[in-house]
Amino acid sequence: MTPLTTEAGSSVLPDIPNASDSPALQLPPGAASTTTIHIGSRKSVLALIQTQIVHDALQAAWPELKYEIHAMNTMGDKNQVTPLHNFGAKSLWTHELEAGLMEGKLDLIVHSLKDMPTQLPPSCKVGAILAREDPRDALVLKSSFQTTYTSLASLPAGSIIGTSSVRRAAQIARKYPHLRFVDVRGNVGTRLAKLDAEDGVYTALILAAAGLRRLGLGERISQSLDAESGGLLHAVGQGALGVEIREGDERIRKLLEPLEDEATTRACLAERALMRTLEGGCSVPIGVETSWVGEDSQTLRMHAIVVSLDGSEAVEGSRQERVGIREEAGAFGRAMALELMERGAGKILGDIVSKKGVSGDVSGKVE
Repeated sequence: MTPLTTEAGSSVLPDIPNASDSPALQLPPGAASTTTIHIGSRKSVLALIQTQIVHDALQAAWPELKYEIHAMNTMGDKNQVTPLHNFGAKSLWTHELEAGLMEGKLDLIVHSLKDMPTQLPPSCKVGAILAREDPRDALVLKSSFQTTYTSLASLPAGSIIGTSSVRRAAQIARKYPHLRFVDVRGNVGTRLAKLDAEDGVYTALILAAAGLRRLGLGERISQSLDAESGGLLHAVGQGALGVEIREGDERIRKLLEPLEDEATTRACLAERALMRTLEGGCSVPIGVETSWVGEDSQTLRMHAIVVSLDGSEAVEGSRQERVGIREEAGAFGRAMALELMERGAGKILGDIVSKKGVSGDVSGKVE
């Protein structure tokens, strides 16, 4: 379907009947329905691709219903100049869409889960988390350097890495002090154009592998970065899609049940509990890596790190235990966070907040 959009830059959604006025979801097999589900999305190409994934999954699960996508720009989309860490808002990529959700103009919102603050408005909740794409960060080299270099470690001293994430910048400063990093904003296409420009200053970019793959740009990945390769841990929730709904909206929650991926959900709930306990976001360098041990997805391993902005201090740790239900996921993430705090992460985070004036949970973006 062709996504419906508002006027460029507008935060005003079209008038849509309140979802509470729609018929209850009681569809016998084969029954037709005029019920329309209104799906909110950001306007970027990647956001719309991700929203289409949810749209198509809903349509496959509930073909009796109709679906409309409503796209709009958020605060983070409108300002493509200010570095992400200089924003003071907690909901950089979600606020305008959440207003439409709370007003009943939208039934659900599709987010990159890493964009969703761990503290949502009281009237909103995470309704579903879908199966995860590759959660790792990716090194993307300038096209003219792709045959010369292969990894972060191979780059010569003084090479400039473009990134808008202080999590990435801090880990690069810690692992590769001979490299420089410069802020870069814009969607993936804009960033790649800046990278490949003949007069561009960037040697490489660090981007989310999931976003590149969903855009059909996986061939631009020169190195997939994780604890073993490159030494960078990804953002909380990276690679997963999260669907936000109104608290108490059982009708929409039931609609989303066929879309949920249980293993991804438990892993991401553990990661979000870690970040919520540490009270961090994109403006505070917290990296994580989770994996399931064994084929039954019952034992979770987590590796997490908190790094000072200049990379000079870091506290990291690993934990592994049974996480068979969602409640155990939250407890697991909190325990990992408290362990890091006891080992000095609290001091690092406190110093960052006092020096940068950072507060709250400013989340980064997949792009």
